[in-house]
Amino acid sequence: MTIRKNDLRIDEKRFWASMARSAEIGKGRTTGLSRLALGDSDKEMRDIFVGWCREAGLEVTVDRMGSIFARRPGRENDLPPVLVGSHLDTQIAAGNYDGILGVLGGLELIRSLNDAGIETRRPIELVDWANEEGARFNPPMLASGVFAGVHQLDWALGRADLKGVTYGSELQRIGYAGEAPVGGRKIDAYFELHIEQGPILDEKKIPVGVVTGGFATRGMKVKVKGETAHTGPTPMDRRRNALVGAAYLICALNEIGWRYHPEGGKSTCAQLEIWPNLTGILPEWSVVVMDFRHPTIEGVERMRQEVEAAIPEAAKKANVEMEIIETWRFGDEAFDPDCIALLRDAARTLDITYLDMQSQAGHDAYNMTRICPTAMLFAPCDKGISHNEAETMAPEDAFPGVNVLMHAVLARANR
Repeated sequence: MTIRKNDLRIDEKRFWASMARSAEIGKGRTTGLSRLALGDSDKEMRDIFVGWCREAGLEVTVDRMGSIFARRPGRENDLPPVLVGSHLDTQIAAGNYDGILGVLGGLELIRSLNDAGIETRRPIELVDWANEEGARFNPPMLASGVFAGVHQLDWALGRADLKGVTYGSELQRIGYAGEAPVGGRKIDAYFELHIEQGPILDEKKIPVGVVTGGFATRGMKVKVKGETAHTGPTPMDRRRNALVGAAYLICALNEIGWRYHPEGGKSTCAQLEIWPNLTGILPEWSVVVMDFRHPTIEGVERMRQEVEAAIPEAAKKANVEMEIIETWRFGDEAFDPDCIALLRDAARTLDITYLDMQSQAGHDAYNMTRICPTAMLFAPCDKGISHNEAETMAPEDAFPGVNVLMHAVLARANR
């Protein structure tokens, strides 16, 4: 079967049916999903995804971090593969598209190449990265981080959720503790399609964003140490309330975000742990989880200095102790010019308008830049709403991105 390059398109009906099937698994409170990593609904989705991959003739392997790889052979099958994918796990209150678009879009491009009888020089591998969101096991992008050498395997397997359940034990429980090594092999290139998770494409009515880089991001956990005491008789000048110390720090962090807002900077505290978190007793300790982001590395480093200066000030004000117990960073990485050019060329070939842009969120692609040429593209989501069950997108907003992805991956796999 001979199909001219310009005529090659995905099967839109089949692709959207796969997206709709995913939306039935791990239903949230309203219209979205709550499919946390390594939970029962994640297992159910994984089982379905593996079945689809095998039906498409792909060889499925699972690595020790639980990431699923599905390989389509190439004519020169010993060459390093072109990797394409994203993640199927979600936030606790999520829509139906974040990450899922990239995985099922990758599956659809392989199905479409199969339909057209197109063989590539290099293998193409589809990947579902485990625990991208970090909603249950911190930090986010955990499995791709191990794959790229950012984290050690044993450390990652030992990460625990808020109930003390470890990542490794949950992999065993759901049957996805794979035997394949994590990383340590050559990858020709990595491509990832994702919803934008911001309003730019939707507002401009542009169907595809070509990601040229990311916002520089720094994150940290700060432990606040106070002392338990009775909330009634204890005088104000003798209190060492860990929650108050955390509150001062959170407010300072928020003010830093506002100071850098004109430059595009932003800061967030999205998680706070407290013990004992009961009425009648002052908290002995709290843990503040925060991050801050800026379009430039220089800008985020200025923010970091201000955050670090705010920590002792907040501690002194609350009469508590504070220490940074964990840090992380992403977004400094550069995407590959040749892979970016393939995305632009594919969009032009298909007569699809695109916009060069930065990513403001974290993605597995950031980790992959450390080990192979990498590129990302975005599709618009309605009003940019994401990490919210109201996240949505029209089918016609998804199809251009998947078609551009297919043509770029095809070109790279035939290189």
